[in-house]
Amino acid sequence: MTLPFGSTAAAMITPFHPDGSLDADGAQALAVHLVDRGCDALVLSGTTGESPTTSDAEKDALLRAVLEAVGDRARITTGVGNSDTRHSIELAQAAERAGAHGLLTVTPYYNRPGQEGIRRHLAAVADATALPVMLYDHPGRTGSRLDRETLLRLAEHPRITAVKDSTADLAACAHMMARTDLHYYSGIDELNLPLYALGAVGAVSTVANLAPGETRAVLRAHRDGDPAAALRLDRRLRPLVEAVMDLAPGTVTTKALLNHLGLPAGPVRLPLLDAEPALTAVLLEALTGALGDGTDPAQIQRSKGRSRV
Repeated sequence: MTLPFGSTAAAMITPFHPDGSLDADGAQALAVHLVDRGCDALVLSGTTGESPTTSDAEKDALLRAVLEAVGDRARITTGVGNSDTRHSIELAQAAERAGAHGLLTVTPYYNRPGQEGIRRHLAAVADATALPVMLYDHPGRTGSRLDRETLLRLAEHPRITAVKDSTADLAACAHMMARTDLHYYSGIDELNLPLYALGAVGAVSTVANLAPGETRAVLRAHRDGDPAAALRLDRRLRPLVEAVMDLAPGTVTTKALLNHLGLPAGPVRLPLLDAEPALTAVLLEALTGALGDGTDPAQIQRSKGRSRV
């Protein structure tokens, strides 16, 4: 089965320099690191990538840098959604010009349109380019979700081929997977394995920034017919998943750990705040439990040096 958005996709953080400016070289090094260690796809400028605080020019520079580094080895998707349909279309067209492989389009937030407004917005973005589109359904952040009828109608669009689901509603996902050809991706790391077992094709994972190979191994074990191994691997990874996703925003926790490991990350941008030392210590304990020797900062730093392009 051809998957235009890959299977194990890291929802990649956006590295910044200490002064808060975009670190394009760091983004290239991190992208190489993630692909070398198991990700067959990267999703840029999403929630974990701090898209609300990056400019259009930064999004374009980030996309071009990552495509240059790994665009022939992984599927590169970029987020183009916001509350303004015209702006989303402009971002989508810019992404196509830059060479993106696909688009991630979140439901409009803050203005909270009705279902017909949401459908028209998403369809307009899909109409604007020739790229495949992954819908991003995250009601906890947007204030609205895609209902079943809206999804059924959007599934008829030839370029809307996937859904990143962050609703935590497994029953609704199973319903839609049984009635459409949409490829479902888990957008909640705690539910990667359960959703995959129901028929999803992969995950767009924040934790894959830290454990790309381990995230992939859970899905691969299940795909290869060993659900017991998949469950065992998932349970080993779960304390890290829960620490990263529950103790603070995922971008904050992920950047804290990447910085500790010597990988490109840098600070978060306001209104997010960098992790305090006490939080970082708790995160490191969870990371060590999940990855063992993989948390050796010197080893990671050497890998970073080999990976930089």
